[in-house]
Amino acid sequence: MIYPLVEELAAEGAPIRVPIRVSCRVLGFSPQAYYGWLRAPYSQRDYDDAQLINAARDVHGDDPEFGYRFIADELVARGLVASENRVHRICRIAAIRSLHAARRGGVRRPGPPVHDDRVARDFTATAPNRLWLTDITEHPTGEGTLYLCAVKDVYAGRIVGYSIAARMQSSLAVAALRSAVARRGAVAGCVVHSDRGSQFRSRAFVGALNDAGLVGSMGRVAAAADNAAMESFFALLQKNVLNRHRWNDREQLRLAIISWIERTYHRRRRQRRLGRLTPIEYETIHRVTHAV
Repeated sequence: MIYPLVEELAAEGAPIRVPIRVSCRVLGFSPQAYYGWLRAPYSQRDYDDAQLINAARDVHGDDPEFGYRFIADELVARGLVASENRVHRICRIAAIRSLHAARRGGVRRPGPPVHDDRVARDFTATAPNRLWLTDITEHPTGEGTLYLCAVKDVYAGRIVGYSIAARMQSSLAVAALRSAVARRGAVAGCVVHSDRGSQFRSRAFVGALNDAGLVGSMGRVAAAADNAAMESFFALLQKNVLNRHRWNDREQLRLAIISWIERTYHRRRRQRRLGRLTPIEYETIHRVTHAV
């Protein structure tokens, strides 16, 4: 930062022109160091830091809740080698901070919505793939927290896609959405409603919506009723699986969740609003009726 000052003081037209050697002697470095900087103003490390900063901004843009440790892990996964200390340094330089750390002592509020609320608490649909709901729940195990992101079709209450992971990243929500798209086929125009969590506001999730031709929708802040139909499913999961006993490891709980969704919720649990049919029975009967 001092070398440009030497250049400015020695430039033509300066109010008081100071020779380079004098400036270097007064500022405490040699003229050779100044001329070395003049030949190469930016070192290879500067270029590498700039590349890391750009990559760190991309990671943080996808998951604003990430701190420097998670960012360091994600950079390594993307093929960029950098120690945690170096990532911490570039995050400090670029003012990249986790949302959790940015508001110490206060209540962290969700960010602005990236979609309008297209549902307005009307959790009904006249056909499959017209309205999906999505949200994330978590539960502790002996190995740490396990996160589940599920996508629910409100027509028959069927869970059309889900993803389970040890970290609550945007990739968790993206994987659940892609799972639903792969299972359901032609879904263009379907509305996908969520809360304002950072995972659903991330560029990765919005990009996945656009790629599939889906329409995003978001509820209001601190309004649980805006996604009540999804919360009701999580309440059933909590009562029938998560709270049954203590789970020793993530794999044990993951298998229990999948078994309950696919075997019990979809094929055994009858719902009164569906005429005492299960979600699979309801969709099958109405699909045949529609075909006829």
